[in-house]
Amino acid sequence: MSANIAEMELRRAAARQGGGQKRIDAQHSKGKLTARERLDILLDEGSFEELDTYVEHNCVDFGMQENQIPGDGVVTGSGTINGRLVFVFSQDFTVFGGAVSERHAQKICKVMDMAMKVGAPFIGLNDSGGARIQEGVASLGGYAEIFQRNVMASGVIPQISLIMGPCAGGAVYSPAMTDYIFMVKDSSYMFVTGPDVVKTVTNEVVTQEELGGAVTHTTKTSVADLAFENDIEALLATREFVSLLPSDNRSGVPEMPVTDPWDRFEDSLDTLIPANANQPYDMHELIRKVLDHGAFFEVQPAHGGNILTGFGRIEGRTVGVVANQPMVLAGVLDINASRKAARFVRFCDAFNIPIITFVDVPGFLPGTAQEHNGIIKHGAKLLFAYAEATVPKITVITRKAYGGAYDVMASKHLRGDLNYAWPTAEIAVMGAKGAVEIIFRNLDADGIAEKTKEYEDRFANPFVAASRGFIDEVIYPHSTRKRIALGLRKLRNKALENPWKKHDNLPL
Repeated sequence: MSANIAEMELRRAAARQGGGQKRIDAQHSKGKLTARERLDILLDEGSFEELDTYVEHNCVDFGMQENQIPGDGVVTGSGTINGRLVFVFSQDFTVFGGAVSERHAQKICKVMDMAMKVGAPFIGLNDSGGARIQEGVASLGGYAEIFQRNVMASGVIPQISLIMGPCAGGAVYSPAMTDYIFMVKDSSYMFVTGPDVVKTVTNEVVTQEELGGAVTHTTKTSVADLAFENDIEALLATREFVSLLPSDNRSGVPEMPVTDPWDRFEDSLDTLIPANANQPYDMHELIRKVLDHGAFFEVQPAHGGNILTGFGRIEGRTVGVVANQPMVLAGVLDINASRKAARFVRFCDAFNIPIITFVDVPGFLPGTAQEHNGIIKHGAKLLFAYAEATVPKITVITRKAYGGAYDVMASKHLRGDLNYAWPTAEIAVMGAKGAVEIIFRNLDADGIAEKTKEYEDRFANPFVAASRGFIDEVIYPHSTRKRIALGLRKLRNKALENPWKKHDNLPL
């Protein structure tokens, strides 16, 4: 028995060593942690249970049979984050550059299947040079097996991808199909074709970072949600993020102990809206003053800044927040904002996370660039997402809610459950001056000014909409947290189902 135990310990030590000390040192020299060091930070101490430690590749071409390393370039298993079960894989760049082989893919598929079976979040730590070329189509088949599981798991369990090194070619499509992607600045990148291929085909000269680095994907492309300075920041943020998410689509939102009074009044909100209707204010202030302890985990903060999306808690229970941001483009809806918010709303709806919407929107952004790039269809994505959502939806209009954008932003007409307005709200087809210039186009300047004042007195308030039942109540700004908390209590057992269908046809 002692000889068998010694053999097991020897094999385990070989697996833990990965590609050897020289390659581990090379990983550290780039400011990157190893696959196992990352798991030590991500998971609760001592909670990781590894699976398939001794798996080796089955390739016999190009001399590969002479180079066998236990684990085959990926560490897989389960552990806990703040006591809650998660399944994980962590690619080991020190072993064949983390390249995906058939067996490597099978290991990932096994833990994905287990995560689906028991209803637990799945987290992938990506650091791979791509498909293992020596295996050819077998490696590509492995990728496709992972892709299929990403699709089946979508909307069933939360899927989070951390890009902590290279992720190129076919490898990018698995993270792209997960719910959230976190990247690390200066050490992670994603692209379908690398700089060399780009130069050959298009004569463009571009660096890896410019082409597919963390800053590029969190600002320009919206492929990734957050960019962090280093591995440790990314992993600790993931721990915080997972604590906000349900385990699967059947379990309720997680609930945490809270000392922030649910009925706390915030008097400063009564003066948040500037007297000048054209003056911006920071919507972050409202969000943080309403959520428990001012904690707001924002996603995609560097992209589509005219709308804010993220998670927080009310009475210790997770909520999703969507809010127009007057500080950026006056909070107008454009292509980027519509796509960003639509995907967020659909995620919340898939996982039964109530949606709080704060509205200050002057309309959709005009211009040929927006029209020619499909603002109609992209705007429809957000409308579709809100209309389809069956989770509790509470909306607060703080200032402007003009035109079609009023409809889109979780209006009562899109099955909003509780729709509140502050006394400063203006719900109308459009701004007063623009409306008057259309209705009374033959008047002189004095006449326009007089009619503008008349239009403002008539429509630049929430009471016309409230008189028709489109607004449930005009509330004091300082009572917003209390109203939302009470609303969420009422809606906790909300039951609403959409008509049966195989699936919808979202305007992609």
